[in-house]
Amino acid sequence: MRSVLIIDDNPGVGEALTLLLSLHDIEARWAATPEQGLALLGQLAPDLVIQDMNFSADTTSGEEGQQLFRQIRSRHSDLPVILLTAWTQLEQAVALVKAGAADYLAKPWDDMKLLATVENLLELAESNAELQRGRQRRRARIEALHARFKLDGVVFASDAMLTALELACQVARAPLPVLVTGPNGSGKERVAAVVHANSAVAHGPFVALNCGALPGELIEAELFGADSGAFTGAHKAREGRFEAADGGTLFLDEIGNLPLAGQVKLLRVLETGRFERLGSTRTREVKVRVISATNADLKSMVAAGTFREDLYYRLNVIELRVPSLAERREDIAPLAEHFLAGQAQLSPAAAELLQLHGWSGNVRELKNVMARAALLCRDGLIQPGDLGLEAALAAAAVNRNLDEPGREAIEAALRKHGGVVARAAQSLGLSRQALYRRMERYGLSS
Repeated sequence: MRSVLIIDDNPGVGEALTLLLSLHDIEARWAATPEQGLALLGQLAPDLVIQDMNFSADTTSGEEGQQLFRQIRSRHSDLPVILLTAWTQLEQAVALVKAGAADYLAKPWDDMKLLATVENLLELAESNAELQRGRQRRRARIEALHARFKLDGVVFASDAMLTALELACQVARAPLPVLVTGPNGSGKERVAAVVHANSAVAHGPFVALNCGALPGELIEAELFGADSGAFTGAHKAREGRFEAADGGTLFLDEIGNLPLAGQVKLLRVLETGRFERLGSTRTREVKVRVISATNADLKSMVAAGTFREDLYYRLNVIELRVPSLAERREDIAPLAEHFLAGQAQLSPAAAELLQLHGWSGNVRELKNVMARAALLCRDGLIQPGDLGLEAALAAAAVNRNLDEPGREAIEAALRKHGGVVARAAQSLGLSRQALYRRMERYGLSS
């Protein structure tokens, strides 16, 4: 059952609020002094506190209420607190809201408004608690994954990347081809390395070939090797990547760039484990786990006739999708810190800009941005201008101006949420402090 702690030295106030809340299925306890309130706070662990601003008959300064609020905040930083204030303490109440109080209500209060405020804040507190529980569950999953598997130094904190890595570790032991999909620069090779590190051939070599980095006429020689004189410039026999990867894993990046002739030979190796070097009639046999990767739509390439359908299904026995950095923004901060490696620190403004940037180049782009920023920053502190993201910075400023809610939007949000600033701010995508600043600018009150 939801619970509220009321701290007020007026018995009439305490009894009235206790009755009002209990009639609406909210358990309420009353404390007559700050000392009693703090003691009950430790015993009951309420979901919300309603506290008076003044506890002395000979003063209306509100100092006692301020001290009580700070004590509550120091012990329970996430606990929502509603302030009950007379007009003489209004200025202090507003200051405390800016310092983290959930809201304030003037005495005498309106029952319906108070109930709406309490209900909304309890709902918000439950949402925040569920979010925190989700984070704790995610941390537990990440710790369990680190404990059971080798993650090859992959840095992550997001649910999206956690899910991808969990699947990679789950399928690693099966000796089946894996197709890793995702945009360029997202970390497909790192995920492939995780599969290898946890596979039955982890003791063997991990050999990589980027099929998009070589001319078509050289890819086959790289894959299968070539005898001396097999083509112009082949002055001596050379080993191919399949031979180099024997007993281990061969990672074929940008597999969609493999020419059709190479696709035929690759299909044969996958089916039989056999191949011939270019210019040779001798059949060689290898045992290799093949992991391929692509940012292309291979199904569309199959429909267009540029990629063999039988090879597609042979490679795509298990598909692992690596999300873009824009889909896992929780990874931006830890990745940035990892790339900086203690060379510099991010200022809060620079960290905010990293979250606003689109990252079309994904993790690779972030790595390059961090290298540049560490080189250009002063006194080891990276500012927004050091990131080289001026276009994103300008766009973010424009978007903030365009998206900033005006008077009508703020009034509508306050009406919708019964004057509860915390809920109105959340619906507008603002912090409470930011909403209060805008309300002050427009001459609005809750």
